[in-house]
Amino acid sequence: MRVIAIGCEYTGKTALLEGLMKWGDERGIHHHLDDHFSIPDRQFLKKEEQEEMLKLSPVLKERFQRFQVVYHLRLINHYDHILLGGFHIEEDIYGPLYYYPGRPTPHPPSTYEAEMPSDAILVLLTASPEGIEKRMREAPHDFPIVPAKDVKTVLERFEGAYRASWLQHKIRIDTSDLSPEELLQKFLDASVPHLNTRDLLTRMTGITGLR
Repeated sequence: MRVIAIGCEYTGKTALLEGLMKWGDERGIHHHLDDHFSIPDRQFLKKEEQEEMLKLSPVLKERFQRFQVVYHLRLINHYDHILLGGFHIEEDIYGPLYYYPGRPTPHPPSTYEAEMPSDAILVLLTASPEGIEKRMREAPHDFPIVPAKDVKTVLERFEGAYRASWLQHKIRIDTSDLSPEELLQKFLDASVPHLNTRDLLTRMTGITGLR
C-alpha cells in the first residue's frame, strides 16, 4: 500500500503508521516509513539536533521542507509499499502557520498530487478538539507544534485540504475514542475498497516477500 496519513497533531498519525509497519512486517510486507515532515524531525535526530533545527531561519525552513516534499514525491513513486506521515498537505498547513509565518508554500498540494501514483490512499485522522486538548495535557510532545488555541482552526484546515485533495482514494477516521489497535483495524477494514489488485490479493492470500 501507498498511504499518506494526515491530520492535526495528536490525532494518531504516528500510532497508525507504526501499527501498519508492524502489521506489514508480520506478513512479509515491508513498508518504507517516513514520518518526519514536522519541524523538528521526529525520526533519527538527537534532541540537540532537533533544537538546532528549530533555530533555522524561516527562509531555510521553507526551503528544507520544499526539498523534503519533492524528494518523497520520488519515493512514493518508487516504493510499492510506503507510509508517509503528513507529507505535502501537512506542510501546506503547518508551514505558513508555524515554520515560516506569512510565507505561503510555493506550490499547492494539487501540484504534487498530479505526479503521485493513482493508488495512493489519503487518510485523514480527526478527533474532537476536547479530545486533542486532553491528549496534549496527558501525553505532551517534546516539541509540540499546534497550540491548544489553534486546534479547532487546524482541524478545519485539514478537513478542507482533505476535501480539496485530487487523490481519488480517501478514508476519514475519527480517532476520538479509538485505541491504537482499534485505529489500525478500522483503517484495515476501510482500506479494502481502495486496494489495487496486488494489495488486495496480498491481503486475501497472505503472500509474503513483497518489496
